Amino acid sequence: MQISRVGLISGPVTFLLLYFFFKPEGLSAEGAALLAVTSWIAIWWITEAIPIAGTALLPLILFPLLGILEIKSTSTSYADPMVLLYMGGFMIALAIEKIGLHKRIALHIIALVGTDLSRIVLGFMLATAFLSMWISNTASSLMMLPIAIAVVQQLAQSNGDQTNENTLGRLLMLSIAYSASIGGMGTIIGTPTNIILVGVIKNTYGVEISFAKWMSIGLPISILLIGICWFYLVKLAFPVHSIGGMTGGENEIKEQLKALGKMSAGEARVLAVFVFVSFSWITRSLLIQPYVPAINDTIIALIGVLVLFIIPQYRGSKKKLLDWEAAEEIPWGILILFGGGLALAAGFQHTGLASWVGEQFTLLQNVPFWIFLLLIIAAVNFLTEITSNVATASMLLPILSAVALAMGVHPFGLMVGATLAASCAFMLPVATPPNAVVFGSGYLTIPAMMRTGIAMNLLSILLVTLIVFFLLPLVWGINLLEHSAF
Repeated sequence: MQISRVGLISGPVTFLLLYFFFKPEGLSAEGAALLAVTSWIAIWWITEAIPIAGTALLPLILFPLLGILEIKSTSTSYADPMVLLYMGGFMIALAIEKIGLHKRIALHIIALVGTDLSRIVLGFMLATAFLSMWISNTASSLMMLPIAIAVVQQLAQSNGDQTNENTLGRLLMLSIAYSASIGGMGTIIGTPTNIILVGVIKNTYGVEISFAKWMSIGLPISILLIGICWFYLVKLAFPVHSIGGMTGGENEIKEQLKALGKMSAGEARVLAVFVFVSFSWITRSLLIQPYVPAINDTIIALIGVLVLFIIPQYRGSKKKLLDWEAAEEIPWGILILFGGGLALAAGFQHTGLASWVGEQFTLLQNVPFWIFLLLIIAAVNFLTEITSNVATASMLLPILSAVALAMGVHPFGLMVGATLAASCAFMLPVATPPNAVVFGSGYLTIPAMMRTGIAMNLLSILLVTLIVFFLLPLVWGINLLEHSAF
């Protein structure tokens, strides 16, 4: 029996068993129902029993019927600003591809970093990670996606071997997604979970974590994890020696660039919009928000899309840089998929299921601290595969603060460990925005992401545990085994 058929049956069966027979103490009826729904959704996503976008519609049906959330509250998640940001980013990427700019950019990147595939992957990872330290990991992955797709196509064309295109695509797509998440760990503003931690520590203990203080722990782990990730991807997961680089070397790249000729007016105009949007994303908090406080990454992306719909390809042309016929080609199913993930996260908060999961950690407070720290980091890592990392951090950090008090240990160890772990979900498209972005490229499937991502999850769990246990006390001057009265 095919795994999809097994999943098709086992999903609703598991739901019914949990819904009618699993009634844990301390969990509301709505929370128990949500746990059952989550199991159904997870099984169908993993086995791809039906199209994953179709599975993502289950919350719209089951949440209202089971009293988890009203239909209006549930449907709001499907039009969340993050979903609209994806939509805008995908449309900008599509305009770049339709006008042919992606090929020009790809050839220039390949010419710059060389034709060795491992160096190309490292170049993409370093660029994406650096961007994610200062702008949202969503925006950074959206910026790199069309360029990476073009590089994949160019490499496959150059080799004259289209059979390797999917392997190349998976390699580059995952390198972008992973490095976007890893880079965000490096600074306070790199990901919302870091900001949440700083806020909770400030409000609870009156201690301010400065930008430099956070980077003293965040930057080393970002650098180390990028190195580990690059080695794992190019040496183990997708050995580049079996794929090959570009045949013909630099001369061929120069010839292809020459064949493209001078940049057209349409390419220049799309490039200008792309640069405008990228620059606005990067400088939003410093240059724009002081004068326009309400602006965010979503609004910037939608402004860029509207400009593409308005500006003609060249003077006097009636054809615009982007038309709706082209815009309809974006992966709408991915937008529904992410909306379903956000609906799940909202349900976890509303029903108290997230709090109940967090409270289960208190049962382990008598075990040795390093084991407890490892278990917390592992639990958060895998929990955020199906829930929002922001929601998880918001719910768990206050609980971990109380657990640390009960254990008589310093709260920063557990809280920092959980925060870093929340950025290390590498297995599922709904786990983190960059995963969803690259999943929309068409090169990845959920089973493929899980096979590659589980190793990265385990490696990140080990590294975060070691960094928090050994490096954090040194750079922050604290004793993890003693609770501070502050």
